[in-house]
Amino acid sequence: MSASDVLVLAEIQRGMLADITLELLAAARQLTAATGGSVLCAVLSDDGQSHASALAAADRVLLVNDPQLAAYAPEPYVAALCEIVRAEQPCAVLIGGTSIGWDVAPLLASRLDIPLVTGCRAIQAEGEGLAVTTAFCGGKLLADVQVTARPAVLMVLPGSCRAAAAPGRAQIEVRTLAAPLESGAVRFQEWVLPAAGDVDITQQDILVAVGRGIQQQDNLALAEELATALGGAVCASRPVVDQGWLPATRQVGKSGMTVRPKLYLAFGISGAPEHVEGMQSAELIVAVNTDPKAPIFDAAHYGAELDALDLLPALAEAATARKGEASQSA
Repeated sequence: MSASDVLVLAEIQRGMLADITLELLAAARQLTAATGGSVLCAVLSDDGQSHASALAAADRVLLVNDPQLAAYAPEPYVAALCEIVRAEQPCAVLIGGTSIGWDVAPLLASRLDIPLVTGCRAIQAEGEGLAVTTAFCGGKLLADVQVTARPAVLMVLPGSCRAAAAPGRAQIEVRTLAAPLESGAVRFQEWVLPAAGDVDITQQDILVAVGRGIQQQDNLALAEELATALGGAVCASRPVVDQGWLPATRQVGKSGMTVRPKLYLAFGISGAPEHVEGMQSAELIVAVNTDPKAPIFDAAHYGAELDALDLLPALAEAATARKGEASQSA
């Protein structure tokens, strides 16, 4: 136990460790490099041991195994986490800015009567406290917050930190809770999954994203052609999904999916903060827009001031031709 330790809540969905967990571990590692503490990771599950090997970036993995934690529900999660925080007294508790995080973090802070900071983009140790850069108003505004109370609950935005990769070093500790966990008023019923056959855009290396600049649904065929030639998938900003041109599973942004492809091609997307929040961690971002002042250019590595409908067919033709040349030479 150390007041300079940082505790991360592992997020588990459908029995799998969510990507945000590894991002939080990376943020915690950066923070403890300054505080001199250890990175702790709380795994709340019915069989946490199965996830331990993926959490090598932590110094200590704290497993709480209980049937009530087999599927996420806020009350047993918060009860178990409260007990861990009281026992460890870390300087900060990092929780993802996800749907689960929005359940757990406010309840945890309220139960323990400790500060809660949401929308965290950057966290640094500063003197005896923490300096946190937080986004609000849909990412349009940033604020620098000084957190002096310990511990504090910090909700970290997905994509704020690259996922941690480290050799196996974590010490595994199985925790027994002082009191049995009880189910609360909110109980898990079932997962409602996307229709079978739809693409999981969070797992794609190449994404062709379209926005209002696509103008009409028929023009989606141009984006599909390019995506097929590149071996990627089509996604969209919210206006396209709101029109019903693509399903919600293809939406990128704060109210959609967070993606981290190797290549993100944005055609006719203005670049509202809500959209940028979901794709800013892509390795390479190329934006195409007729408006030279479109905010998307601020997030892009490369940009072209062109009509997306003029460029899409040319790119698809070039990519198809290159693909054909590669297959012939092979």
